[in-house]
Amino acid sequence: MKYFIIAGEASGDLHGANLIKAIKKQDAVAEFNFWGGDKMQAQANGLLVHYKEVTIMGFVEVLLNLRTILGNIERCKQQILAYKPDVVILIDYPGFNLRIAEFCKHHQLKTIYYISPKVWAWKENRAKKLEQFVDELILIFPFEVPYFKKWKVKSIYVGNPLLDEIADFIPNPNFRIENDLSSQKIIALLPGSRKQEVNKMLPIMLEATKKYTNYQLVIAGAPGLDKSFYEPYLTDRLKIVFGQTYDLLNQSTAAIVCSGTATLETALFNIPQVCGYAANPISYFIAKMFVKIEYISLVNLCLDKPCITELIQQDMNPEKLREELELIMPDGKNRMQMLNDYLELKNLLGGAGASERAAKIITVLP
Repeated sequence: MKYFIIAGEASGDLHGANLIKAIKKQDAVAEFNFWGGDKMQAQANGLLVHYKEVTIMGFVEVLLNLRTILGNIERCKQQILAYKPDVVILIDYPGFNLRIAEFCKHHQLKTIYYISPKVWAWKENRAKKLEQFVDELILIFPFEVPYFKKWKVKSIYVGNPLLDEIADFIPNPNFRIENDLSSQKIIALLPGSRKQEVNKMLPIMLEATKKYTNYQLVIAGAPGLDKSFYEPYLTDRLKIVFGQTYDLLNQSTAAIVCSGTATLETALFNIPQVCGYAANPISYFIAKMFVKIEYISLVNLCLDKPCITELIQQDMNPEKLREELELIMPDGKNRMQMLNDYLELKNLLGGAGASERAAKIITVLP
């Protein structure tokens, strides 16, 4: 079969790579064209557009770049028509992918949505588009199952593919040596995958961790950003690693994490964390009017309780962050409770195998 896959962000690239790997096990003659990143490219030939060329975040930023976005959508449509795939697989990235889903429906192309749009958080009207344009919706979070029962879209829960990635992870015994890290304990800083996020989050993280002089601070560099972007921040005490986030988490004592997939990855590595997010003020104001969920982190959403502290917008400041970080450091009063909650989270998510289960569904489409 011929597969056309669209992933527009770093997390989608990760899930897409695992899915391609699993599809190849089910379909020995599989062919791929895709929008994605380095991880997907490592699994198959067929990269058409790298996600770092097209990722735009925030209401204001989208408006300023609307012509570019519409041009990218049109380019993708033409590539699909030229490739004539047996199935189009959409991974998250809803503003873009739902337009592609409608286009595919019009051209009678089979469409799978893997990693559902977060309609349970905001823009619930998008669920109607899923009903109209998507042949199969593959779910990865347990709380999505009861939610989608109220919509007329065929859906199935396969578990979370992050568990596959972590199960396959082999620690690098030379991680510290290769990255010129000290023997001190590590505080991991995960400030996001986009320039806007890093520029807002990283200075706050650095100010909040000034007192931890007996710790090595290490940034998990975003795959879509060059090291030169981070250079102004780097010192002997502050290092950066690329493509080694799991090795970093595996070696860390605590972490400060920008909301998103990274909060779940950090929890699955049993690293106590503080979650934060600060956006463009106008974008945040608009989002606050529409977002209808109690939590922003996947950890808290899955558990349906405040396991990790979420510092949002004005609360994401050095003083507040320093206070919350102290509570989860060794001997901090919240550390053990958080680790116990992580065990509950793992039980909810189940074991590895989500990518294989998704691949089996996709490769037997009628």
